[in-house]
Amino acid sequence: QVQLVESGGGLVQAGGSLRLSCAASGRPFSSYAMGWFRQAPGKEREFVAAINWWYGSTYYADSVKGRFTISRDNAKNTVYLQMNSLKPEDTAVYYCAAGVLRSPDEYRGDLYDYWGRGTQVTVSS
Repeated sequence: QVQLVESGGGLVQAGGSLRLSCAASGRPFSSYAMGWFRQAPGKEREFVAAINWWYGSTYYADSVKGRFTISRDNAKNTVYLQMNSLKPEDTAVYYCAAGVLRSPDEYRGDLYDYWGRGTQVTVSS
């Protein structure tokens, strides 16, 4: 089994930055894509970014491209989401997810097997 725990959310003003972390535990842990999704109140969950655990290939939603960067530390079993130039529309609960899937399916939340409990990100005007 795999356990995912997000951290790093909080309140920030527009234009500011936050870095989210997702620590994974459980063995074996291999051949996973890890992704970030977000969901605002009353809205549908949407894809944010994903990374191949071993190769480091990345994929971003158009809405965050150029502002967000996903990365991983294999030794620490941790994936990060660096969020810069934050906008009020980025406000949402951010979820970390992991699964066995390949490009170009990283954006499909239904293909991920494991999910964290989420961390709140609030961006004020």
